[in-house]
Amino acid sequence: MNTDETQTGSMDVNDIPILLRRKVEAMLLAHVLEVITERSGREEAEAVIGETCSRSAIEQGRQRAEKLDHPPTLEDFAAIQPNWTREDALRIDTLEASAEKLDFNVTRCRYSEMYKEMGLGDIGHLLSCNRDGDFCIGYNPDMELTRTQTIMKGADYCDFRYRMKKEA
Repeated sequence: MNTDETQTGSMDVNDIPILLRRKVEAMLLAHVLEVITERSGREEAEAVIGETCSRSAIEQGRQRAEKLDHPPTLEDFAAIQPNWTREDALRIDTLEASAEKLDFNVTRCRYSEMYKEMGLGDIGHLLSCNRDGDFCIGYNPDMELTRTQTIMKGADYCDFRYRMKKEA
């Protein structure tokens, strides 16, 4: 079942703020982490959680791309950014938004704050941060994310730098 596009009755899961969806996911994944840690060790548990979230992000990117009648561009990506910032989930300083690049810094991340409050700050990068680049794989594989630091890992801000791959 595709979690981001599934409709339940007349309610579309996409109507739920992503911050709340991530909290619900994290509540369940915390138990999955415990079970796998008990059975196979922490390293394996984190690998499974990471792979699960990666696959989910790729699928969500693919589903978003299917809603367009053309290959997604950086402008299309910028247009869906409010989904992640909804309810002040992220505070963003946009540095440049063009057809060639989308550069911004996240100066507040409520996802990071939430995971830390839940006692999951040590795996927050698996639950959220790693999804950012993986989303691009499904959305448009020619889109690349470079990021050198995150609030989740202790930096003052996250530096997002999106580019379209150059043709050879």
